Amino acid sequence: MVAVLRWIVFAVAAFAMNFPVIVTLVTSFKSARELSSNPGLTVSAPTLANYASVLAETERFNIYNYLLNSLVASLLGTGIAIVLTLPAAYAVARSEVGQRLLLPLVINLRALPLVIFAIPLYMMYQWLGLLDTRLGLGLILAIVNIPLALVILVNAVNDISPELDEAAMMDGASPLRVMFSIVRPVIRPALVTTFIFGFITAWNEFLFGLMLTTANAVPTTVGASFFFAASGGGVQWGTASAVMILGALPPALLGLIMYRQISGSMTAGALKG
Repeated sequence: MVAVLRWIVFAVAAFAMNFPVIVTLVTSFKSARELSSNPGLTVSAPTLANYASVLAETERFNIYNYLLNSLVASLLGTGIAIVLTLPAAYAVARSEVGQRLLLPLVINLRALPLVIFAIPLYMMYQWLGLLDTRLGLGLILAIVNIPLALVILVNAVNDISPELDEAAMMDGASPLRVMFSIVRPVIRPALVTTFIFGFITAWNEFLFGLMLTTANAVPTTVGASFFFAASGGGVQWGTASAVMILGALPPALLGLIMYRQISGSMTAGALKG
C-alpha cells in the first residue's frame, strides 16, 4: 500500500512539473482549426503540418541555422569555461586565499541579475566588432558558465588528497603537470558533468542571445520567437509549439542520455581520491 501511494505521489508530481511541456507537445500536433475548438490535452486529428512548416527552410525563418548557431555558441561557451576554470579550480582548492576570496567573489557575481551587464557588454561588443557573431555569443556564454563550473571543479579537486600532489612534486613534476596528469584524470566525471550542465545552460540562454544577435548568430531560444506570428494574423500556436519542442530536444536528450553519468560523478571523485 505504501509503495502504491508512493508511486501515485510520484506520478502526480511528475505530471505537475512537466505539465507545460505536455501542453506544448500536444499543441504542436494540433491544427489551427482544432486548437480553436479543442484547447484541451486530447488530440482528435493529429497532424505533422506544424513541424513541416517549421522545418521548411525559408529566407526569413531557418530553424537549421538557429540550431547551428546554438550548437556552436554552446560548445564554445562550455569549452572555454572548462579550459579557464580547471586551472582556477586547482589553484582555489589548494589555496586558502582562493577559497576565502576568489570563490565567493565569482559565485556572488553570478548571483547578480544578468541584465545589469547588458549596456556595458553591448557597448564593448560593438567596439570589438563581436555583435551578431557566434564567437561573441560563445564568449558571453562562457562567462555565464564559469561560476557553476568553478564550484563543481573546486569540490572535485577538494576530494583529492593533497598528498598525491606532494608525492608527484617530490618526483620532479611541476604543478602544471600535476594538474593535467594526476588531477584531471581523477576528476574526469566532474568535467563531464560540468560540460553537460554548461551546455544545457548555454543552450537555454535567452537574454544575451536577444541582446547581442540580430540575424547571423541568432540562437534557437531567440529564433523560436520569430515563428509565433510567422504566417500573420496573430500567434500561430501550433507552429510556435512545434519550434519550441524542436529547440528543447537537444538539451533534453543530452540530459537523459547522460543522466547516469551526472549521478555517478557526484561521488566518483571522492571514491577515486
